[in-house]
Amino acid sequence: AMALCLKQVFNKDKTFRPRKKFEPGTQRFELYKKAQASLKSGLDLKAVVQLPPGESINDWIAVHVVDFFNRINLIYGTMSEYCTERSCPIMSGGLKYEYRWQDDSKYKKPTKLSAPQYMCMLMDWIEMLINNEDVFPTRIGVPFPKQFQQVCTKILTRLFRVFVHVYIHHFDSIINMGAEAHVNTCYKHFYYFIREFSLIDHRELEPLVRM
Repeated sequence: AMALCLKQVFNKDKTFRPRKKFEPGTQRFELYKKAQASLKSGLDLKAVVQLPPGESINDWIAVHVVDFFNRINLIYGTMSEYCTERSCPIMSGGLKYEYRWQDDSKYKKPTKLSAPQYMCMLMDWIEMLINNEDVFPTRIGVPFPKQFQQVCTKILTRLFRVFVHVYIHHFDSIINMGAEAHVNTCYKHFYYFIREFSLIDHRELEPLVRM
């Protein structure tokens, strides 16, 4: 029943970006299936995020980064009609936190953007990274780059800001859509994962510290 109700809440056409798929038959696809199975088994989320014995930490992180990108993408895509240039002229988390955008191409300096612009830049940037074989290699035997975990930290830190913005500015919409339980579970899963592998600086977590 839960899945059915989620299908109504999360309209697949609303995904902000196309979902990134794992190739069947690959090691990472198997790991993804393993992670999904333990998630569905109703296991405690703290246990679900732990590295399975004998698996590579980088593969485990890669699978989760892509999966969280897909899920958060869907959550934001569903909210996006409420997150406009008018409602959210600044990408923020309440009055205390403002997030500026910076990348290596268009925005060399941290730049003030509206929330929808920031989200657009963010999802494009993550998509570009996870589709880049030099950063997220998918072929067997191709090693991960040295800076892989640093890149993932940056991706996850920015994805965390989506939760901050959605929770602080669009919580009413989440409740009105009946999506609260789903968003909360996704947030908890994300939170336990980043804590398990110390992937985000604790200062970044402050806006949602009371959650």
